[in-house]
Amino acid sequence: MNGGLEGVIAAETVLSHADGETGAVWVRGHTIERLAAEHGYEGAVAVMWEGFAGRGLTRAGMRETLAAARVKAFARSGEWLACAAPRPLAEGLRIALAALPDDAEPAAILATLPVGIAVLVRAHAGKAPVAPDPSLATAADLLHMIAGAPVEPQRAAALDTYLATVIDNGLGNSTFAARVVVSSRASLAAAALGGYCAFCGPLHGGAPGLALDMLDEIEASGDIDGWIERKLGSGGRLMGFGHRVFRHRDPRADLLRAALKRLDPSSARLGFVIEVERHAVAALQRRKPGRRVEANIEMDAGLLLDAIGLPRDAFTPVFAVARCAAWLAHAMEQRQTGRMIRPASTYIGPVPAE
Repeated sequence: MNGGLEGVIAAETVLSHADGETGAVWVRGHTIERLAAEHGYEGAVAVMWEGFAGRGLTRAGMRETLAAARVKAFARSGEWLACAAPRPLAEGLRIALAALPDDAEPAAILATLPVGIAVLVRAHAGKAPVAPDPSLATAADLLHMIAGAPVEPQRAAALDTYLATVIDNGLGNSTFAARVVVSSRASLAAAALGGYCAFCGPLHGGAPGLALDMLDEIEASGDIDGWIERKLGSGGRLMGFGHRVFRHRDPRADLLRAALKRLDPSSARLGFVIEVERHAVAALQRRKPGRRVEANIEMDAGLLLDAIGLPRDAFTPVFAVARCAAWLAHAMEQRQTGRMIRPASTYIGPVPAE
């Protein structure tokens, strides 16, 4: 029995598909490359929500809808801020999501994340919150609300590319969690919260920050090969390498690396990452001959978010700004097409004596 349910078909969906053998991600008939380049974040949300949260959805319309929803989310932030502010950022955002009413609409749920992140980042720095600017797109407004000042267009464009690129890639752990929650006829707000709770683990949405922590340790050691061998020799895992679905190069990593090069063409850190990748792949191949393990999206995601200027503890919450759009899309699809999810289990415990 496979404890991770690999190969088990749990849903039929029109929303997304990840092909691990060819290294491809599709979102409703669009390659992830085309989605990021031509639609941007708001356009990608419109593509995913079409037919579920309205019809004829467009990038411009979604931009207006989410901007208005951010204004309302900011007005409600006082309901949860006192409880959330003393907590770590990821925990505080969970409280913000938990404060949503059951009848919250998809846009209200999604808009809570960028507002919550910005309000909490500033609260942790002892600064007053900054209201959203409804003239801005989500990426630019998130950075504006954190900085309290206008943001360079290049940084906003890089974040927009990031959000569109990582919006969905098949039935991942958190997406499945959202579908399970809503399949019991729970609310969309509950489904988004369930998805977020699953997402925050270090094997899922919490990985980009940990990948940068690993790079810091390797750089401080001054010995790439030695650090890698010690890590693997002790049974440790190299963050940023290998993927449950992608057996070869993750196409999203290339998109994020290209975005990083546009933002910071002379990035010295990127050169170091490429060197670490080369040594790590060679070490992994020596330990598992015949099995090709490539770098995944985690290091490129971490580098890009770092170059944009986001604090490391915001990496997972910002990733969730993208993925929450998918949790909601899958939850709305599950509502329309699915039964309550109730898998079976095999009992391996003791048999009653009587």
